[in-house]
Amino acid sequence: MRDMRRVVVNTIIGSFSLAALLGIVALLGGGDFGSTEARILLTTLIVGVQSVAALCYLSLADSARYRWVGIAGGATSLVASVLALILTWGADDSEPLLRAFFVTLTLAATFAQASLLLALAGREGIGPLLGSTLFVAACVALLILGPILEIGSDPGGGYARVLGVLGILDVLGTVVVIATAVFARVRDNDPPAPPSTDSEPRLLSTALEVRVREAAKERGTSPAQLISDALDQFLR
Repeated sequence: MRDMRRVVVNTIIGSFSLAALLGIVALLGGGDFGSTEARILLTTLIVGVQSVAALCYLSLADSARYRWVGIAGGATSLVASVLALILTWGADDSEPLLRAFFVTLTLAATFAQASLLLALAGREGIGPLLGSTLFVAACVALLILGPILEIGSDPGGGYARVLGVLGILDVLGTVVVIATAVFARVRDNDPPAPPSTDSEPRLLSTALEVRVREAAKERGTSPAQLISDALDQFLR
């Protein structure tokens, strides 16, 4: 799985680098800025958005419980990108094609958000905050898909107000979940500071001691021997 993820990441980086190069050439090339140059820049934007979304989906590659979310997101995102490229390079803006694009775009964005949240805060299970945020995100996606698919009557002002309130709650929940997960991870990785005494001043800080112990463990030696070898190498 890690080898496959490395291949996908390298493909994403390579494709976006090529698209970015074409965009720069289109901007810096001579002549007037016409429709071809605009299409090249739009293609660069499409590939860039697809690359960012793919990285969100790949964050669940090692999760056996939520991997299906990333797979579903990758499939819908790929369809949305293909439709966007078709619309960009010559296809007529037919209503079915536009509708399919906006439907897959909405689903891909929702799956990308869910993948990112599950990768950050879903390792210990879905808690109340994460669960409520995912539920609100699903409601927002359904409300967006309603007018696109023309389900029911024409939405009025009340519909837009509900969508706006849920959208704000969705963004707020996403920010809180990400901030809570990141700060919790930092707190868990922060080693406890040992008691210090004035009679025995510490030669190394706590963070440096952790680095020395990890480096010694990777090299199969003791921390003291590692420091001694490093000091000998430095003095030479």
